[in-house]
Amino acid sequence: MREVTEALLALLNSSARGALATVVATSGSVPQRAGARLLLRDDGTSVGTIGGGAVEERVLRELREVLQSGQARMLRQDLTRDLGMCCGGHMEIFLEPALAPPRLSLFGAGHVALPTARLALSVGFDVHVVDEREELLTSARFPGCHLHLVDADSYFKQRVFHAAHDWVLIVTHDHQLDEDILALALTRPHAYIGLVGSRRKILRLVERVRARQSPDARPLDVERVYAPVGLDLGALTPEEIAISIVAEWVALRRGKPAPHLRVLGSAAG
Repeated sequence: MREVTEALLALLNSSARGALATVVATSGSVPQRAGARLLLRDDGTSVGTIGGGAVEERVLRELREVLQSGQARMLRQDLTRDLGMCCGGHMEIFLEPALAPPRLSLFGAGHVALPTARLALSVGFDVHVVDEREELLTSARFPGCHLHLVDADSYFKQRVFHAAHDWVLIVTHDHQLDEDILALALTRPHAYIGLVGSRRKILRLVERVRARQSPDARPLDVERVYAPVGLDLGALTPEEIAISIVAEWVALRRGKPAPHLRVLGSAAG
């Protein structure tokens, strides 16, 4: 049990992914009792056991599907009837994804960032606010958030980004800074990149980012950027804009269609 717990904590702290099986009920003759656990990491390695043999092989197969779908499920097995094992007992095994909270890198500590950070925390994001303005980047303004008083280039160099884990939102006070951060973000893997601004600003900024590239460089995939960020809710105030932004994230995480404001990509509307 301790080995599995330590491996699970290490997995979550590393922003990796996995799936966890826990025996929750048994009857009759079974290879493991309630409480036994098996952790499957996304690199294919595993820690712990729920009994070995055919039942463990079946559970590992199910855990791979849970890791892919992100959806928890209950697995009920009659070991003789379902798996041909001689034990003759029954096992109920709960399978669940083991995922660290998605990390939001929020560039800018201004008036839109404040309500956005609060809402992001409330829906399960691990929020990191990045700004060089010391007077704005305070724990009083951003309680519960990680604060990074550094420039964007330093922040990107300090972190390893994961396509399934990292979300980036650019809400700075300066168009040139927006451009610089977007250029950096597009060179890293992210689940989401969002940029606040008018449609006219977005299109001009994207063209400038493209023009900065070397002719021999691999073209930047600007089509994946959500800009303007948020859903088309008619938002005007910072609080309303924050709602439209976080609502977009909820829709994307749940795989639901929504009226996105973005002007880039095939899903733009």
